[in-house]
Amino acid sequence: MTTGSLNEAFERIWAIAEALHLPELNRSTHFGTPSLRVKTSFLGRLREPDVLAIHCPLEEKPLLMESAPAIYFETDHFKGWPYILIHLDAISDAELSHRIKLAWLAKAPAKMKKLLEPKG
Repeated sequence: MTTGSLNEAFERIWAIAEALHLPELNRSTHFGTPSLRVKTSFLGRLREPDVLAIHCPLEEKPLLMESAPAIYFETDHFKGWPYILIHLDAISDAELSHRIKLAWLAKAPAKMKKLLEPKG
């Protein structure tokens, strides 16, 4: 697996993330692989060309894995950590967008979250 192939695979993730227009959402690297951050907080990273690890509250992981095992899973490395693995070939763009936004909401500073609130 080359860095180039990971970067190519990350293009879908980045296009979906960018379309959300979330403040301070950045493309970065983590352990040499393409990743997403809000400011300096890590949201997730591409582990393999078809596997994304993304922030997910521990209490949500079992429900996601049980309700959509073709999409969500974990390895021993991620047990006990607030990250879930996603099979990218099995997840829709809409659901991936939702996961990215939830990760951003979990990790973004409160002041930044207020920028998303409707004005009125």
